[in-house]
Amino acid sequence: MLILGGTGFIGSNLCQKLLEQGCKVRIMDRTMKKIDFNSSGIEFIEADFTQVRDFKPFLQGIDILYHFISTTVPATSNVNKVFDISSNVCSTLRLLDDIIQTNVKKIIFLSSGGTVYGQTEMNPIPEEYPTNPICSYGIQKLTIEKYLFYYYHEYGLDYQIIRLANPYGRGQNGKNGQGVIPIFIHKILQDEEIHIWGDGLTTRDYIYIDDVINALSLLPKYSGSNKILNLGSGQGSTLIDIVNVIAEELNKKPEIKFLDARSIDVKTNVLDISKITQALSWRPEKSLRDGIKLMLEREG
Repeated sequence: MLILGGTGFIGSNLCQKLLEQGCKVRIMDRTMKKIDFNSSGIEFIEADFTQVRDFKPFLQGIDILYHFISTTVPATSNVNKVFDISSNVCSTLRLLDDIIQTNVKKIIFLSSGGTVYGQTEMNPIPEEYPTNPICSYGIQKLTIEKYLFYYYHEYGLDYQIIRLANPYGRGQNGKNGQGVIPIFIHKILQDEEIHIWGDGLTTRDYIYIDDVINALSLLPKYSGSNKILNLGSGQGSTLIDIVNVIAEELNKKPEIKFLDARSIDVKTNVLDISKITQALSWRPEKSLRDGIKLMLEREG
């Protein structure tokens, strides 16, 4: 299996799971950052996804490809929309053109359940809900989704789209500003002021990384008709909820500074996960409090 972005938060956790299952794993990433598991059984390819003009050498002997690379995040995608589209969509098109010339059987693409739907009047949100993203990140994810259908229709390339909620857990570092939950944990532990955009009632679907990885590891054997699957906890939590849980577990009273709301943030986004629970015979096991407790144990 080839994992594009295999040294990142989700990719490195999936590598660990696949190795435990006895799979042979090839990683392609821009830099081979240190990862905290035995590299035996892993082949590393150091390459910049946006600069590769011929992916075919990297695809030899690969049957399943996980595409986790994104050059932007929602908060930065609107700054340079041309870069967002060219580096993600165009690079993925070059990849797809090379895939259809190889023996890759299936591509699993990590899309964004938090941005492709946009503002919604229904929660939890089913996969069939209209997609109207309000940031460039969501637009490029949705564009790649559409191209995957095109390559399936035109060339028979099998694919799976996972619209992921907000993952958190092992491998995230609050010091580097990665993820709301680790950032809040870091700031509360350091008795630093927490900054929240808006009134703190913005509601999201947060899912612990182990639950994410358990689902992703089942996808190579999934052959059902659902090409798009939401992956989340199916439960909504506000930013205030998160602060309160962390504060209760640490027995602290954090200071919060509320900032002006951002235009890129939808008010509520909770995913309907009924399809993936049925398709994969899977369901999330960790509650928000359970996941936060696990993160605090690692901090301790």
